[in-house]
Amino acid sequence: MASPAAAHQISPMVSSPTASRDGPRRRGEKRRMRGCSPSPPPQTTPFQDLCPSGACEDKGDGATTTDRKWHPDESHRPDIDDAPVFTPTEEEFKDPIGYITTIRPQAEKYGICRIVPPSSWRPPCSLKEKTFWECTEFNTRVQQVDKLQNREPTKKKPQPRAQKKRKRRKRLRFGMTHRRPSTNTSESSDCGDTEEKFGFQSGSDFTLEEFRTYADEFKQQYFGMKGSDEIPLSEIKKKKKIWQPSVDEIEGEYWRIVVCPTDEVEVDYGADLDTSMFSSGFSKLSSDSNKQDSYGLSCWNLNNLPRTPGSVLSFETEDISGVVVPWLYVGMCFSSFCWHVEDHFLYSMNYMHFGEPKVWYGVPGADAVKLEEAMRKNLPRLFEEQPDLLHELVTQLSPSVLKSEGVPVYRVVQNPGEFVLTLPRAYHSGFNCGFNCAEAVNVAPVDWLPHGQCAVELYREQRRKTSISHDKLLLTTANEAVRQLWMNLCDCKSSQGVYRWQDTCGKNGILTNAIKTRVKMEEAARRVNALLQYKKMGSDYDSTDRECFSCFYDLHFSAVSCQCSPNRFACLNHASLLCSCEMDTKFALIRYNIEELDTLVAALEGDPTAVYQWGQNDLGLVCPSGSGQYKKIDLGESTRFLESATDVNHGCSLGVNQERYHDDPAKPVRYQQENGTQIDSEVHNNNKMSVSFESPATASNPTRSNSDCSCPHSLNHSFELPSSRVQTGSQPYDVSKTTISKYSVELLDHGKMMVGKKWCNRQGIFPKGFRSRVTFHSVLDPTGTCYYISEVLDAGLLGPLFRVSVEGLPEVSFTHTSPMQCWDSVRDRVNEEIEKQQSVGKSGLPDLLSMNSVNGLEMFGFLSSPIIKEIEALDPGHQCLDYWSSRISSVGTELPSESVMATAVNDSTNPTIKLLGIEITRKEIEQSSSFNNSCAEGSHLVGC
Repeated sequence: MASPAAAHQISPMVSSPTASRDGPRRRGEKRRMRGCSPSPPPQTTPFQDLCPSGACEDKGDGATTTDRKWHPDESHRPDIDDAPVFTPTEEEFKDPIGYITTIRPQAEKYGICRIVPPSSWRPPCSLKEKTFWECTEFNTRVQQVDKLQNREPTKKKPQPRAQKKRKRRKRLRFGMTHRRPSTNTSESSDCGDTEEKFGFQSGSDFTLEEFRTYADEFKQQYFGMKGSDEIPLSEIKKKKKIWQPSVDEIEGEYWRIVVCPTDEVEVDYGADLDTSMFSSGFSKLSSDSNKQDSYGLSCWNLNNLPRTPGSVLSFETEDISGVVVPWLYVGMCFSSFCWHVEDHFLYSMNYMHFGEPKVWYGVPGADAVKLEEAMRKNLPRLFEEQPDLLHELVTQLSPSVLKSEGVPVYRVVQNPGEFVLTLPRAYHSGFNCGFNCAEAVNVAPVDWLPHGQCAVELYREQRRKTSISHDKLLLTTANEAVRQLWMNLCDCKSSQGVYRWQDTCGKNGILTNAIKTRVKMEEAARRVNALLQYKKMGSDYDSTDRECFSCFYDLHFSAVSCQCSPNRFACLNHASLLCSCEMDTKFALIRYNIEELDTLVAALEGDPTAVYQWGQNDLGLVCPSGSGQYKKIDLGESTRFLESATDVNHGCSLGVNQERYHDDPAKPVRYQQENGTQIDSEVHNNNKMSVSFESPATASNPTRSNSDCSCPHSLNHSFELPSSRVQTGSQPYDVSKTTISKYSVELLDHGKMMVGKKWCNRQGIFPKGFRSRVTFHSVLDPTGTCYYISEVLDAGLLGPLFRVSVEGLPEVSFTHTSPMQCWDSVRDRVNEEIEKQQSVGKSGLPDLLSMNSVNGLEMFGFLSSPIIKEIEALDPGHQCLDYWSSRISSVGTELPSESVMATAVNDSTNPTIKLLGIEITRKEIEQSSSFNNSCAEGSHLVGC
């Protein structure tokens, strides 16, 4: 969840309930606006070149000043567009999950949006009650606003804590600011707070009443506003509005402080306050409370929202602070929340209870990698010292800088009584314009599932602990969906009159595809670990949350253990690292075998036999007596449910063969489904739904929903899970096979071969500087064609980036971390233009391009035999192991399918084994039998 960050040279403070990272409280130290001997100016870094000439020059000798602090003539307000504002009707507002689903296609283009509730929805705020307002204290965290972007790495020998505290207290003089000195002195550098990690200095304790007074006093002094005791009685009687800075003026000053600081500015922020310990601004229902409290029952009440029907988090049994239990944020002018994404790429919902506006900035999830790249480029030394800097939520970078780097950034100004929604994988940041109070929590509509899968795979690579068990939520959601399918088949009435998960099923349903993806990954990992003994998990297995000792991956589906260390577990990827015992002495605990998981997939696809089998064997369901509806279905007859008209492009297929579960001749007949038959119940009423997986919404609006999950390969690298729309055949594209191309690709430059994990995969080698040209429908006028230039660019640590641009119009370009996504974007843009021109009655337009009409590998030329030969000639030593090992497998020994494993063939002494995209060398396996995070050094996710 968001946690705002910092502001001026004063010190209001913030603290999280997680005291371990905030440090000890200093109760009673109500700190005030203060100055100190100014710190030396940081050395020039790339972002400082963006300052206007002279704007950041020294204007003083370092002497303490108490005059004007606001510099309106040096405003750095970013020139960016606003994100959309949605105003649901009374009817739409009844179902928050349904409403989020409705606005998602538009909102995800911005990463963030504002939701203004109907005027009738004005919940009371319990925080304003006098006993709470004046008596309950909260801790704050100190934020140094001028150092959020411009600061030096902090690798210094720490001073004794007592000495630092003495130096700090010398500067607690209220109302003083300092100009930065023109000389670099050791005395000035000692002034900085280095006693704790930057951004986590613990502040004072305040009540809401005290913090409001403190925040108002700070803002008045900073901007030269009149305090309540300075306003003449005559003006009060005339109700004359006293001047105060506008949101635009505050925004311009905030970014001046961050981008071109001339003063030291500190504020406090009451962030990440656990509402279960502090209090929620919304009413909470208890067993003896008034059940008629409409606001206590409302699903927009953030205490209820995460577990609202339709949210995957409704199946989370633990009260996870900050995820399903809201956090409270008490801010003051300039207190900030720095660039970050939500844990597990969840949605977040923020509601402002009262106070002055909060300014937000959002970046679409599809551009997350671009933002990370821009941050590293402009703040190189901070990231060199701390590669996971973005996890800390303590670093800003101006939207103007991001915009100049090609990152789309959008603004939202949130007022009291309004919601702000952030979407999966969307980076966001912002600051407060004055004293205010907001509350935030996470939520997970079903379309979050593929993003969540991306997140846990990324966390596995980063060896980062998870907050929730993604597999458990996925499996529980699937079970509930099968339960509803069972009820539908058995003509049972739903307790809510709605089969909410019905539309997520079907062959092309989001939930079905999420399960397929996970089952395929699990099957591949088990195949690699064929020597293990497999046992079913016992009843005591779930008594404790299990995680891999090496990468902290959640072990809900399967776990590896050994008799030598019964309380130590590993995921299937790191089974070899668990201990020094032979593999055949270890064993794997599994929740379901692959055949059972195949049954679950078939059930979600709509096979009635599979629904019956899973419901009876795994859910313990029994058809109610007297219900003969299910018995009327001929279970021996092959049937097929209608697929949704919407191509749910959920993006994280991880190389899953989407055809694997349909029409597979290797499966029993009862699981084969043929075209042309739809099962409809004989009885139709309000409580009985037809077993058809086409939702009313998608039936009337057959458009594709874009939620591609572009998942970065840690924060250092680019990792993208292949989209399910790329591969629809039974096998991935194999460049070793003869390919008949519909398009003639002209090679312009074969480029230069690069050695590295991301510069090749099983499908091809991607030389740096590669350029090709091909003719395709024009994105400007689909009635004609134009030339497109396809290129492979060098993105440094991110590896290759792929770009497709219109020849002669380089500003019309599409850049992604895979060739497939580049050309998917071209196709989508062409379709958008076709629909746009159809709407105005233009004739001669082609039909909408189908999902399979274009393949990025083909359009780049990576499936063209002459181009393949040119590229292969760049690597005579066969250094691109993944590619060459796949070529060997195509002519001889069969290897597991894509994103499963590849065995290096050129180094018998230290072969490379890749499990689900994680590469581990044999040498590491031998050297890492005990828990040691250093084994991460040899791990890389495969860029697809």
